[in-house]
Amino acid sequence: MPPARTDLNAFAADLALLLPNIWNSEYHHHAAYKDQFPIAEQLWDVGHVAWVVSDFVLTHDAVLHATDGRRLYVTDRPLHPHQFVVAPLEPDDNHIKPHHFVGVDEPNGIAIPNDALRAATLIARRLLPRFERALQAVRHNAAEQPEPPHRPAPPQVAQVVTLTWYSDGALGTPYGSVPGEARMTLYAHGFQYHPHQAAFLLPAVYGGDGHALRIQAVAHRLAERGIGVNLRHAAPATTTVVPPTPPTAGRSYHR
Repeated sequence: MPPARTDLNAFAADLALLLPNIWNSEYHHHAAYKDQFPIAEQLWDVGHVAWVVSDFVLTHDAVLHATDGRRLYVTDRPLHPHQFVVAPLEPDDNHIKPHHFVGVDEPNGIAIPNDALRAATLIARRLLPRFERALQAVRHNAAEQPEPPHRPAPPQVAQVVTLTWYSDGALGTPYGSVPGEARMTLYAHGFQYHPHQAAFLLPAVYGGDGHALRIQAVAHRLAERGIGVNLRHAAPATTTVVPPTPPTAGRSYHR
């Protein structure tokens, strides 16, 4: 007969009393599988505890709350009846936003024995220092950059070169639409002037990769000069379908 598992509610309450500073325990029983996720989705862990939550049905958990706002998630360690797992939860603070976690290592959780004194010692030595460092880093990011670093809109430009993929596979642009300051850049990156087509065209021999590299280089050089670059496909040619002429009715000849 498998050994009985230690009662989580009682264990978490004992653990809260033994951790450094002041903590209290809040126990949750899950009536359904989905009930484990509202708290578990706040896990600050990409290791073993996150795997436990995602791969096992957990009938309960406990959250330890410190007076300074730190929270620890505690639940059973499946397949190990004499152990639990504990992991930090992300700070519950409206000023903390997703971009504040960028570049901060997750403090992650650990497995602990069902002896509350030994578990508290492990948490204090191994988990809480990582938790504190991660919190400090996130709070520093929130103070330095409260709002997300949204990319600014591109500047308006007076001149633009529009490169077009034509239906026959050619890539180029009409000569007359190219600003004078941009023509030498096109020449320098392999575009050739075809007078009978009145256009700059890239030779097909460069292939798709060669075209892509030259487009990128042209866009970079022209951007330095304040000239924009667009890339478009030519509008599909439209042809008018002429309906077939109905057969002419036979003529009758009378002598």
